[in-house]
Amino acid sequence: MRVTGLRPLTTVHDWGRPVGDVNGAFSSGVTPVQIVVVETDQGITGVGLGSHQEWQPLFAAIEGEDPRSVTALYDRMLRRAFKAGHAGAVFGTIGTIDTALWDIKAKAAGEPLWRLLGGRDRRLPAYASGLDAALDDDELVALYRRYAARGMRSAKLKGGIDVDRDRHRLTLVRDLLAELTGAPRPGLMLDANESWTRKQAVRYVTELERTLDLVWVEEPVRRWDAEGLAAVGRGVRASIATGENLTGLEQFRPLLAAGAVDIVQTAAVWGITHFLRVAALAHAFDLPVSPIGTTPIGLLHAATSVPNHIASEWQDLAPPTGISLDLEVADGSFVLGDQAGLGIQLDEAAVAAAPSPLPPDPAVGPHTRPADAGLRLLLQDPARRKRD
Repeated sequence: MRVTGLRPLTTVHDWGRPVGDVNGAFSSGVTPVQIVVVETDQGITGVGLGSHQEWQPLFAAIEGEDPRSVTALYDRMLRRAFKAGHAGAVFGTIGTIDTALWDIKAKAAGEPLWRLLGGRDRRLPAYASGLDAALDDDELVALYRRYAARGMRSAKLKGGIDVDRDRHRLTLVRDLLAELTGAPRPGLMLDANESWTRKQAVRYVTELERTLDLVWVEEPVRRWDAEGLAAVGRGVRASIATGENLTGLEQFRPLLAAGAVDIVQTAAVWGITHFLRVAALAHAFDLPVSPIGTTPIGLLHAATSVPNHIASEWQDLAPPTGISLDLEVADGSFVLGDQAGLGIQLDEAAVAAAPSPLPPDPAVGPHTRPADAGLRLLLQDPARRKRD
């Protein structure tokens, strides 16, 4: 079997509401989803969701190769882009192609990937994550009712500007999940998306912890700040989670060596091979690993085969346009199916007919760090934010 082609496609994810975090929100609720389809000479195709930027030089590294040599081809792509390959969009495209190659490998074996990788249990603990910073109270409650209907007993909220507002929102969701699921003590997490300094993080979280029990705080300071993450971890009761924006084992190593992280995360866009390697590294430090992503089905398959998976993020109540998944969410868990490969089915006509989302405003949204991040003397200064 040989790789013969690669087709980049783009669809959209219509969330039906604004989505974002402390840094900003996409008010339209419509975001682009990039797809890679890798073709072979035996008619088996693989699908990856994530990024297809700069795909041409990376395809040159796998063209004509046996797609079942997945980990070797992953390293071959890294070598082909070694000066840019461990960062940003290029690393994302490597991961997306890698995911498609794992899809081919499992399809060729006639097995779902979770079984091919050695997984025993197709069920994985999940937590709800609504990208909910822009929602008012009624919208927040309505959203988490939908998560609770699938048995979600843990939730991660976005926050980081107003401690009283975050306490109120976390309490609303805690009480809702307790009422609807019967969980006596639902798990609560807060994601600050790198918006604080070290002292701000400790001050903010300790204030929340006066009345709330947080499982973890995610990205309280900059993701590469090993000393700062460790300092925050020593100052609060909650675990420190980070890693979704780290690329390459060399970026994880100093954080783990410094004892700076308690929950090791990795994003779906970086691919399955990356996840497996990060999970092994985390396991060497006796740390749990947690996949992140809007549609993380590839990492869910991989997570069944590692000994240190703790829980995976569930964001999308419905998949992107033109995509169906052999996956259910029930009783607070992801339940993977028996389709060979990843269980991703593409309706390419629906993908082609999907509306083209407007390009995001480069100055507004969760992808842009505000000028006053880490510089807020008060919890919120609308006048300064307007000036910025």
